[in-house]
Amino acid sequence: MKRWTYVLVLVLFLGSLIGWRLVQKQAENKAVAGMRETRKNAPSLVSTETAAIRDIVKNFNATGTVESPQNVKIASKVSGRIDYLELREGDKVKRGQVLVRIDPRQIEAEVHRQKAALAEAQYRLAQAKINQNSTNVGVNAQIRQQEASLSSSQADLKQVRQNYEAQQAAANAGVTDAAARVKNAEAGIKSAQANLDNAQARLNRIMDLYQQGFVAAQDVDDAKAGVSVQESAVDIAKGQLNSATAQREAAQQQADIVKTKGKADIAASEAKVEQARASLEYAQANISQKSAYEQSLSALQAGVDAAKASLRSAEAQRADTVLVSPLDGVVTGRHVDPGAMTTQGQPILTVQFVQQVWVTISVPEEISAMVHLGQNAVVSFDALANRKFNGSVVQYNPSADVQSRQFMVRVSLDNKQGLFKTGMFARVALEIERGKDLVCVPREAIKQTNGDTYVMVVESSKDGEVARRRNIVMGMSDSGFTSIAQGLEAGEKVVMLSAFPVRDGAKIITGDDNKRPGAGGKRGKP
Repeated sequence: MKRWTYVLVLVLFLGSLIGWRLVQKQAENKAVAGMRETRKNAPSLVSTETAAIRDIVKNFNATGTVESPQNVKIASKVSGRIDYLELREGDKVKRGQVLVRIDPRQIEAEVHRQKAALAEAQYRLAQAKINQNSTNVGVNAQIRQQEASLSSSQADLKQVRQNYEAQQAAANAGVTDAAARVKNAEAGIKSAQANLDNAQARLNRIMDLYQQGFVAAQDVDDAKAGVSVQESAVDIAKGQLNSATAQREAAQQQADIVKTKGKADIAASEAKVEQARASLEYAQANISQKSAYEQSLSALQAGVDAAKASLRSAEAQRADTVLVSPLDGVVTGRHVDPGAMTTQGQPILTVQFVQQVWVTISVPEEISAMVHLGQNAVVSFDALANRKFNGSVVQYNPSADVQSRQFMVRVSLDNKQGLFKTGMFARVALEIERGKDLVCVPREAIKQTNGDTYVMVVESSKDGEVARRRNIVMGMSDSGFTSIAQGLEAGEKVVMLSAFPVRDGAKIITGDDNKRPGAGGKRGKP
């Protein structure tokens, strides 16, 4: 019985407590509803900004790494032991300063050997030139001698031909004259025979008359004497014919002798001419010795040139034992120590030009078309907080990386103060677009609901200031501001922040404008 009494008391206590809590909750809900109604009708406290004329700069932000425009690894062209190397990382160097020396003794010996080889080649060339001069003189003298002999033989041949023609003409004339005398003798015989025939006929007539007694014996004797005279005349004419025939035959024989001897003389002279011509050709063939000498001289000259080239190569190798700095910069790497053996092409020191540095970034395809040389960029560094540095684009690779589809861009920064170190992390704001003299408001003032873009504009009424919703068309935006293409004029105030959402037509109480760049005036600059 006593146990049930405890349970009943406990239940009554809990029921009383629950009822009291319900009454308290109803009172609190009524108070909250009253406060909500009060706030609904009370003016909202807001902060405002004034639409201002300013430039909108659209930047592309990227991260990059500081690099040196010239990063030179100093390496030797020759192998050898390092005799001199005193620089270490961080040391500054000047252009032309000696950095490293390689042991030159082996190369010095090669230089001396090449000088001796050059002197020997030059001596051989000079000796060959001396021999060539004497050979050329002998060959030229022999050619001139044979040319003179050929000319003399040709002149003799011409004279023999002229003599042959003259002698043959004379012999032919003698034959012709003898033939004429033969004809004359034959005519004389005919004439003497005719006279003899007349004398014989006269003698016959006189004999007939004498026998008849009409003439005297003296007439017969005279007629006989006339016949005898004519017979003698015939004999004389025959003798003349025989003499003329003999002279003709002698003249013909002489002409034949002249012809035979003349042809023999001409043939002999022609043979002498051919012999002289052959001798000249042989002498001229000796000119090949001159060509051979010239080829020999060319070969010796080539040997001299080769020796000079070998000497220059050895001297160049000797010069390569001294390594100098190609630029003004800083040593950023030392890879070997003095006394070590270095091989051809092995890096010894790394020297970087740091008076100007590059910040290398990557830009995507959609931004690459807006990049150009000389483009402005603002660079900041985590290691140099709160400082910004102006640079410009100095390199742009128009070919994208096939893996990342990014384009490489380099921004140049002046580093005469030595603030930037290669490898530093950098943030780059690359100006890709600029709009001038635009009506702008802070980005926080722009609202978007159900596809509508609007701002709450502050308007004055008889009951105070109220907020009016106004649809707008946005233009360009940067990190802090957005330009208004339509729907707002410069100088109008817009609601920035409020404790509660501001309805169209709601009363507002404006606080002090935030002092943003461009706020509270007609014009501002980013």
